[in-house]
Amino acid sequence: PRTAMKGFTLCARCAQEYHDPGDRRFHAQPVACPACGPALAFAEPGAPHPDGDPLAAAVAALRAGRVVALKGLGGYQLLVDARSGAAVARLRARKGREEKPFAVMFPDLDVLRSAARVSEAEAGWLTSAAAPILLLEMVARGVVADQVAPGLRTVGAMLPYSPIHHLLMARLGFPIVCTSGNFSEEPMALESAEAEARLGPIADTFVHHDRPIVRPVDDSVARGVDGRLLVIRRARGFAPLPLPIGASLPTVRALGGHLKNTVAWASGQQIVLSQHIGDLDHPLSLEAQARTVADYERLYGFRPVAVACDLHPDYASTRIAESSGLPVIRVQHHHAHAAALLAEHDADGEILAVTWDGTGFGPDGTVWGGEFLRATRTGYRRVARLLPFTLPGGEAAARQPWRSAVGVLYAVKGLDLWKLSISPVQRAAQWADVLNTVLQASTAVRTSSVGRLVGAVSAILGFRQESTYEAHAAILLEQAVAPSADAYPFALLERADEGAGPDAPGLEIDWRPTVAAVVDEVGRGTAPSLVAGRFHRTLARMVAAVAEWAEVPRVGLTGGCFQNAVLTQSATEELRRRAFDVLKHSQVPPNDGGLSAGQALVAASRLLEERT
Repeated sequence: PRTAMKGFTLCARCAQEYHDPGDRRFHAQPVACPACGPALAFAEPGAPHPDGDPLAAAVAALRAGRVVALKGLGGYQLLVDARSGAAVARLRARKGREEKPFAVMFPDLDVLRSAARVSEAEAGWLTSAAAPILLLEMVARGVVADQVAPGLRTVGAMLPYSPIHHLLMARLGFPIVCTSGNFSEEPMALESAEAEARLGPIADTFVHHDRPIVRPVDDSVARGVDGRLLVIRRARGFAPLPLPIGASLPTVRALGGHLKNTVAWASGQQIVLSQHIGDLDHPLSLEAQARTVADYERLYGFRPVAVACDLHPDYASTRIAESSGLPVIRVQHHHAHAAALLAEHDADGEILAVTWDGTGFGPDGTVWGGEFLRATRTGYRRVARLLPFTLPGGEAAARQPWRSAVGVLYAVKGLDLWKLSISPVQRAAQWADVLNTVLQASTAVRTSSVGRLVGAVSAILGFRQESTYEAHAAILLEQAVAPSADAYPFALLERADEGAGPDAPGLEIDWRPTVAAVVDEVGRGTAPSLVAGRFHRTLARMVAAVAEWAEVPRVGLTGGCFQNAVLTQSATEELRRRAFDVLKHSQVPPNDGGLSAGQALVAASRLLEERT
């Protein structure tokens, strides 16, 4: 009666076992059997209800290349034969997911090993209770269709983790695409009527069950970095496992960022981080966040005394915080990233937080993203940053890395950039007059973003001029890397206005010699894989050089750029070689999915400091 099974009346046999103290089922709340437990149903809109086994009907549909919507543990999933390029293409067209890779469920480790390289540690993570989607290197083509992960050498692999998946995969024996039951950027569908209404344009058939989903939860996504698991999307299997904190904190609700939204609470000696909710651009996502807040505060009995949010005034999460009726504590985006790392390690004192990502609202009116912060639980000082450059089109550069390339090439070559015969310049040529005006305008968007610099280099090397999903260009650049001990030149520029406030850096990394060297390599016809390797090593050397200049013994790597395994591994090597203590993420995502945990720690620590 205290679970989602309360609506299933026990049959006589189950009731007898449930009420017998000598039976092991006496201690099991969700007692049920095939006679009185949840049941499956197969549905095909517009067709009569079939007789027989719903799983057999689903297997037949998948073998025929059809799209099946399956009600799983935390929401509906869309399934299709991963071996069939035509079936995967059909799912892409219907779901509105042009190139972003799909996750694949394999029947077992043996079939997975025929497609991808699986280490002993990775096998352990895949078969653990958490059972995440794990990013693995492909070793053979043909086991899954190229359309599953276009242009990539990796596959997001998972194994069956619930009874319905085990039953289905045992009958199939081949890998299937297993992706969230939604249109792109929407939350998953949860119940049968909602699923058939929302997913009708995508799915050919449905497999329902009648156990209610109390708490929606997507699959977690992770990868191995430096021998440890790095969680990229924290959901099933990881949330809401708390982060222990060695201080008694007041109760604060934190509403995270706008993308990859999660919600967190600081309370007592823990921080509770919710499952992945998603981007807050869609009304359904806002509803999902509101349900998550209400659910967790009921479940844990939280009574927050304040609410934390980002500094960005236009984030939906900021507006929700402002309308909450609670005192609002605003936390700078990159300080929240740093604090998320402190929370995960329960670290006190100061770290040099290398906070590299795509964008974050800067108090100085620029777009931050290549920052070095002396950070504590309550405050920060920005000691260094990437040399800012102009970003033509502002946020449009996230989807069009050629724009970032034009910005960095202008910083290196000036208007002579139009003499270069490389892909991003050719792409921009038709707008040359407009771009000239933008690049020279005093009001143009300026950024210190490493994410945008990486996208620019990817475009310069010809990997990607237009991105169809987040970090598309950066992922292709990382996957192209040929390991290199060589690096390109860069410079450290000390600023005269050091001490002008916590947001004024004392040092800037001049990356212009790096980009100039990359352009020269392209002109000489150097293999792009070698250039990509040297560029990643250069970024790692930049981290180490600033760490030596700042002389802070503990260095933390955080922000979305450190989802990049090559960058994270290289930076860690460079720092350890110089005897720095390195803090990295494992259980809390380095991307914006970890922001709420950092916001919660900062806001609660500030309140605690005020009280004491």
